[in-house]
Amino acid sequence: MQTRSATPADADAITATIALAFRDDPVWGPALEAADGSSAHLEPFWRFFVEGAIPHGAVRLADGPGGEASTVAILLPPDVAELTDEQEAGVDALMRRTLTPDRFDAYQRLWKRFEESHPHDGPHMYLSLLATHPDHRGRGIGQELLAESLRAFDAQGLPAYLESTNPANDHRYERAGFRPVGGFRSVIDGAAVTTMWREVQPID
Repeated sequence: MQTRSATPADADAITATIALAFRDDPVWGPALEAADGSSAHLEPFWRFFVEGAIPHGAVRLADGPGGEASTVAILLPPDVAELTDEQEAGVDALMRRTLTPDRFDAYQRLWKRFEESHPHDGPHMYLSLLATHPDHRGRGIGQELLAESLRAFDAQGLPAYLESTNPANDHRYERAGFRPVGGFRSVIDGAAVTTMWREVQPID
């Protein structure tokens, strides 16, 4: 599998893959559900995070045969925010327009739970998002991209942190060396979010 760092020209393909991959996520599916049931806001929502990460060299991908991003990882280095203040304001404005008032309140409270659970006691890499295009699931390419990235973290002497929003993926992260360290529940339906940490592994 050939992987590479993303450029701004890849933003469309990366955003499309993330939107498809998280459309039915146990946490993000309900949290981002539009008042009118449409999905037109999903790509604009995720694009903020893609565009926030690409300038930091924080996005890696594997290209699909049709020009799609077959798998994508957003891996934020220490002390790098997911969004600029301007991007954060844009996300909030989009979701305020899209969600009912009670759902927007739940959305904001969910973000607060993510922020409160994030460790701040030492430098680490943050696996913000790992997504595989539905047409390429079941081939292990997401796991392969993750393993490649983790080897680079180990070489830098950096541990890693993530939040798993789908229990079906927890065992995959555990195979990669992550261990559950806590968690919380989503606001709308109480879906589980597992926080996971990976210590630096010896390099063979």
